Amino acid sequence: MRVRLLVRALLVALAAVPACRLLAQIATPASAPSGQTTGAFRYPEARRSDQSDNYFGTTVADPYRWLEDTDSPETTQWIAAENALTESYLAAIPGRAQLKERLTALWNYAKYDPPIKRGKTYFYTENSGLQNQKVLYAQKAPDSTGTSQRRVVLDPNTLSADGTVALTAWSVPENGKLLGYAVSASGSDWREIRVRDVQTGKDLSDTLRWVKFTSPAWTRDSKGFFYSRYPAPPAGGAPLRDKTVGQQLAYHRIGDPQSKDEVIWEAGNDPELYVNSEVSDDGEYLIIYINKGTDPRNKLYIKDLRNPGSPQIDNPIVRLIDDADASYTFIDNWREMFFIHTDLMAPKGRVVLVDVARETRRFWRTIVQEDRDKLESVQLIGGELVCNYLHDAHSVVKFYTLSGGASGELTLPALGTVSAITGRPDDEEMFYSFTSFLQPTSIYRFDVKRKAGAPIRVPKLPADVSPYETRQVIYTSKDGTKVPMFITAKKGLKLDGSNPTLLYAYGGFDISLTPGFSPGRFAWLEMGGIYAVANIRGGGEYGEEWHQAGMFEKKQNVFDDFIAAAEFLVKEKYTSPGKLVVQGGSNGGLLVGALLTQRPDLFAVALPAVGVMDMLRYQKFTVGWGWKAEYGSSDDSTQFRYLIKYSPLHNIKAGTQYPATLVTTSDHDDRVVPGHSLKFAAALQAAQAGPAPILLRVDAKAGHGAGRPTSKQIDLITDELSFAARNVGLTQIAQ
Repeated sequence: MRVRLLVRALLVALAAVPACRLLAQIATPASAPSGQTTGAFRYPEARRSDQSDNYFGTTVADPYRWLEDTDSPETTQWIAAENALTESYLAAIPGRAQLKERLTALWNYAKYDPPIKRGKTYFYTENSGLQNQKVLYAQKAPDSTGTSQRRVVLDPNTLSADGTVALTAWSVPENGKLLGYAVSASGSDWREIRVRDVQTGKDLSDTLRWVKFTSPAWTRDSKGFFYSRYPAPPAGGAPLRDKTVGQQLAYHRIGDPQSKDEVIWEAGNDPELYVNSEVSDDGEYLIIYINKGTDPRNKLYIKDLRNPGSPQIDNPIVRLIDDADASYTFIDNWREMFFIHTDLMAPKGRVVLVDVARETRRFWRTIVQEDRDKLESVQLIGGELVCNYLHDAHSVVKFYTLSGGASGELTLPALGTVSAITGRPDDEEMFYSFTSFLQPTSIYRFDVKRKAGAPIRVPKLPADVSPYETRQVIYTSKDGTKVPMFITAKKGLKLDGSNPTLLYAYGGFDISLTPGFSPGRFAWLEMGGIYAVANIRGGGEYGEEWHQAGMFEKKQNVFDDFIAAAEFLVKEKYTSPGKLVVQGGSNGGLLVGALLTQRPDLFAVALPAVGVMDMLRYQKFTVGWGWKAEYGSSDDSTQFRYLIKYSPLHNIKAGTQYPATLVTTSDHDDRVVPGHSLKFAAALQAAQAGPAPILLRVDAKAGHGAGRPTSKQIDLITDELSFAARNVGLTQIAQ
């Protein structure tokens, strides 16, 4: 399961002039420095070049191509001016400072992850409230307070003065004596793996660089681990922008320099492959996953680690499943019998038993049949299969014996999400996290044999959630498809069309949006708003068929579903177009960008974050090539024709009245590079014919989102909610 999450995570340095230098020149938007005037705003000048490209006989202009070079003086100066304009606008919003104070108060509660057990020690992460990064602890008993004899193993807050160095992955071998951990700086996907002695708290000499999307997979003897890496970028390159290919699987022996690490597998003739690995709980097998980009379908290889010699070279790789025709996730094994979670001939998922000695599929045995609900994940804990399902986008957890017999169901406190489950095959206890739109993530301990459990870590939220409720509705999309949507609001809500409403969605990469608590969203509720989450096609809420219904040439279904969600909220008088805010990030930023260009009349505010806005060039940067498995590519004549129809950058029309828009990105985003947002903002500002502001916010020392310090999260959400409130007429934006 860990590897599957790492693959999904694929989805999802500017020397800028300090904004304060320009604030004196930009006291109000009307007095901005020389540039283009559109509507009521005078925007910083963005030079239009004569750059164009020919795609299969079609000439496509790209006048802001120069903004892709985020290191150039011209770009950094333009970003500084844009940031200054944005700050001057936001600073004038009444209540912004009070909103930040309230958000800070709401954020100040303990945040936990479920513990994992290694040897006789439990390891877990916790943020006490306002720490920039979570701290990794070890303790002997998973007690309810989390403080019984606990000690700090690693505190990432000590790794940088501003909290911008984050712990992005960690793992502990079976004996619990060493910690392999990965850190990233300023939100970049690039990681550095280090090794620490758990007892002394001191780092060893081991340092592994040019690593992305991986976690150390320890051998049973704790003498080393497997990990994925890339070749070092060429001297003089731009590692935050340049295309990143050629991932390898390597083995590192503790104490050796990285130069001595042995390559276990590499892509060869196809550098656009991802490889990741894990070691079975019994330590007998290395499990290797190979994906073509972000395509969830994968190959599954294994290597026998039971020989006493050098396990990484003595035994060959066995191509257990060499057809990437479905998703295959290793659950666990009993000697040579492998439990596999797959959607082969079961779009919503099933569990099969594979005998390694008899690889042919005709010998596979189905243990857990496909259900009407989507099987999200499976683990082997306490001798039972723990199956986490999605029923209309919320969690249902069921237990099965190893022969497939039903043996119970987990009773959950409310309609919500079980987002993580931990445990071992030979331990009867498991831990899981539960959250909902109105309950912060809480940790529970559960006895699998007795089917009994209790909470062990429940945060004390500095707010009263009792006045609010979540309901789930089903609405109809353009083609008749039924789509679920969660709506959270104050009880007794009056449906008169006057309620400010924030509508959020994602719609891609088989990623499911399920209930989860957010201090920022709760602040919006306190401000009198409604929060709605639409489970549109392209996601994984209903299995692979739901995902595929929003891919490639069917991507318009995703936008139609989002439009239908907005129309439903208006029709049922939850809100009105003048009170509606749409928001999304990454692939969801693309979604909001498409809505801006297709239905600018339907909402008042757009908040596209780190969005994929240029669908003709996304594959040319960092790991963007991996998304060809989801979107298609402009390098293909057929795919070019449908991509250009919805590409947000290429469908902006001059003379259009666009809604108030705050485009946000970060200078160290090396997944969806900032050039997407910069070009989109420049083009939208030039085209704007209405009075609503089109603003750009570029965060420094931040990336795509993961690892963002608490302080920066609060700053960003303060700005987004202030901007939204101002432009839907909310005058009371903080308690």
